[in-house]
Amino acid sequence: MIAVLLSLVVLFFCIWLLIRWRKVKSYWLERGVPHYPPHPILGSLTFLQRENPSIWMRRVYNDFKAPYVGMWQFWRPALVVNSPEIARRILVKDADVFRNRFLSSGKSDPIGALNVFTVNDPLWSKLRRRLTLVFTAAKLRSLNGITIAKTKDLVTRLEIESNKPELIDLRKICTDFTTDVIGESAFGITSNSLADGDSIMRRVTREFQAFNLHRGLSWSSIFFFPELVDIFRFSFFPKDTMKLLRKIFRTVVEQRGGYDKDIKDARDLLDALLKIKKEADMENEEMTEDILLAQAAVFLLGGFDTSGAALTWTMYELAWNPQYQERLYEDILNLKRKIGNRGFDSTVLTEIGYLDCVIKETLRIYPPMGWLDRIATKDYKIDDKLTIPAGTAVYVNGVSMQMDPEYFPNPEVFNPDRFLPENERTITPYTFMPFGEGPRNCIGMRFAFQTLRQALAEVLLKYEIKVIPDTPKPSEIEIEKNGMFYMPSGKMSVHFVKRDNEFVS
Repeated sequence: MIAVLLSLVVLFFCIWLLIRWRKVKSYWLERGVPHYPPHPILGSLTFLQRENPSIWMRRVYNDFKAPYVGMWQFWRPALVVNSPEIARRILVKDADVFRNRFLSSGKSDPIGALNVFTVNDPLWSKLRRRLTLVFTAAKLRSLNGITIAKTKDLVTRLEIESNKPELIDLRKICTDFTTDVIGESAFGITSNSLADGDSIMRRVTREFQAFNLHRGLSWSSIFFFPELVDIFRFSFFPKDTMKLLRKIFRTVVEQRGGYDKDIKDARDLLDALLKIKKEADMENEEMTEDILLAQAAVFLLGGFDTSGAALTWTMYELAWNPQYQERLYEDILNLKRKIGNRGFDSTVLTEIGYLDCVIKETLRIYPPMGWLDRIATKDYKIDDKLTIPAGTAVYVNGVSMQMDPEYFPNPEVFNPDRFLPENERTITPYTFMPFGEGPRNCIGMRFAFQTLRQALAEVLLKYEIKVIPDTPKPSEIEIEKNGMFYMPSGKMSVHFVKRDNEFVS
């Protein structure tokens, strides 16, 4: 009798599962939305850990050439948006409906769940309002000293590495540089990765860059199926690394007089965070150590690798495109002759408009995060044909629009002239979004540009970057498969040859 009952239960469960699967499988078909056939278990997520998500996004864009495409996160329907007009409404015009990201971490991961990148309302609005004051142009100028000092270390490191017989590992050097800049800016401790080849902050960021199976599954869940995070106790940051960061954070806070000390002028991000806590306490607003540490940690993670990769890609592309490198060098040299003994800083470097053109073109082809995820808080009309229900995740496919020949002719060609003022005005709005758009755009954008300008100006003033024979073209560089960001995989190398001008000793 028990065996019969069990058999009936299994039978009814299988029937229910089959009916449910047929409903899931026909979801986008019934709504007339183009889509790939879903996998019975993974839905559309079969690419995870096998292919970088941005590569998959580009394939979706090119295969369907539609304003939006249906997908599934396991059995949950989601939407990929390929239209700049729909992107504008989601990210800006109707941002209140799409205020929250879909990606998130869980209760088992307080630091990963509480940072301004992953957290949602109401805490996100409070954090964003307070942190925005930290990233104004005036506040960032106070970090000039760190960036300038570390850029000098970068130039010295390049000279040392150029005299060695083995090929330079460009990304390693660039991320040593950005670790030093952001490590000192965010945590207020000395970081000499460039000079010493190692530092406590570099050990932290090196762990951030390492992806084993567990870390890959953690990030895949956080970005595409957050419900799994607490079940498997996944984390956004490596847990051992966060123990070390917490120890560093507490030590520096104590050295600066603790949380009760009054801070008038913030010297760095850590000072700014301490000031934020002081102000929050006065307003009876909760601001725990976990919340503060989460912001410092995500500033380090979100900045060192994305900026390091952007600097790597830029120098590699300039090696392969000497005509643009020479034009930028002439602008840098002319500015240096104009300012004389005065060093480069964030104020004078804004005079070189072509610096930003070069950086923007790099970010067009190699955006660190190729899509912008949001979740609808209520039913939302995409167009006359489609309304998505509340809770539906949408992915704005920025990486693909930035490579669409309709918006950027010959998109595979590196051409900074696209972003000259007279040309940039003609770019279709919301087809270039490497830092996002709307209220949830990247809060560190100004700092990233400040760091990249300084590094490129100092390096190009003193070195010509040249291609090494038999190395892959930029388009042939493999992209990481295990991470979520669009990062190069493997070693990238170039020659740095000293220039002959009056500023090179």
